[in-house]
Amino acid sequence: MDESSNTQNRRSRRSNVLMSASIELSGASLPVKLRNLSSDGALVEGDKLPVEGAEVLFRKAELSLVGRIAWVEGKRAGVAFAEPLHADAVLRHIPAPRARVKPDFRRPGLRTQPLSAADLLFGESWVTRSPLARD
Repeated sequence: MDESSNTQNRRSRRSNVLMSASIELSGASLPVKLRNLSSDGALVEGDKLPVEGAEVLFRKAELSLVGRIAWVEGKRAGVAFAEPLHADAVLRHIPAPRARVKPDFRRPGLRTQPLSAADLLFGESWVTRSPLARD
C-alpha cells in the first residue's frame, strides 16, 4: 500500500498519491496537493500554508477530518489527524493503479498491387542517381 519504511518511525503506513485537497483554517479554504495519506495524517503541498500547531479541517472529496499542522517545511506540511482514519477509508481515497496497456499499432504494410510503370521508372532513376550506387 505504500512506500514508507519502518525506519521513518511512522505510526501507520503511508500511501503516495497526487490529488487535490483543501485545508480550512478560520473559515478560509486553502487548496493543496495531497502527496501522501495514512490513517494518522497527510502530507500536503501548497502556497501560504498555516503555521505549525494550527488547528485545521482537512478535506478530500467527501472526507472531512479535524487535524493540526504537525510541521511545515517550505511548501510542504504534515497534517496530523485528531482521530485515526479507518484503513478502508484511506483505500477509498487512493486510486487503483492503471493497468499497463500494450500499444496496438502496426507498421503500414507493403502494397499488394504491382508498381506502375511510372513508379518503377522513378525507383530505377532514384537508385542510379544515388551517391551510393555502384557502376
